[in-house]
Amino acid sequence: MLSSKYKIVLASGSPRRKELLSALDVPFEIRLKSGVDESYPPDLPPLEIAEFICKKKSAAYEIAADELLITADTIVVLGDEVLGKPEDLAAARRMLAKLSGRTHRVVTGCCLRTTAKTRSFSCISDVSFAPLSDEDIAYYVSRYQPLDKAGAYGVQEWIGCVGVTGIRGSYFNVMGLPVQRLYEALKEFCE
Repeated sequence: MLSSKYKIVLASGSPRRKELLSALDVPFEIRLKSGVDESYPPDLPPLEIAEFICKKKSAAYEIAADELLITADTIVVLGDEVLGKPEDLAAARRMLAKLSGRTHRVVTGCCLRTTAKTRSFSCISDVSFAPLSDEDIAYYVSRYQPLDKAGAYGVQEWIGCVGVTGIRGSYFNVMGLPVQRLYEALKEFCE
């Protein structure tokens, strides 16, 4: 059990991140700020992008001396291609077609910050998909909400049940928050 000397603030509108952080039995509040720039340098290696963005998100927030801010960002990397959130349903269908029958990487960057210190890290999980038919993709896109998810899918949803053949690494990382690594980092901050 973690007891924190800080008021923990999760800077995320993601219902999945809220659910996962709640599972740690740590009290926290949600704080949202719109218009945070999530761009990154075009020459940044794909596996470094999520951590770069979560640190950028963190810097956009002002915090009090007794607060600990948590920010996160998740991307999907297929080869050298970065798949963020699709801009529309057609893009979601294209992303899922690319992932079909292949293994990709899910990278979540996390940043923890107080007024005294900052720590960031990335967690990487490899996810393998079975071949997906056009009908499978159309069904998922029409019934779920792929637009708010990196790579256009939620592993905890129907597409994960029928399409994911294997995960190497943290399942929770694929959902959007590597809670085991986050728990360890929180313990370091609170010692």
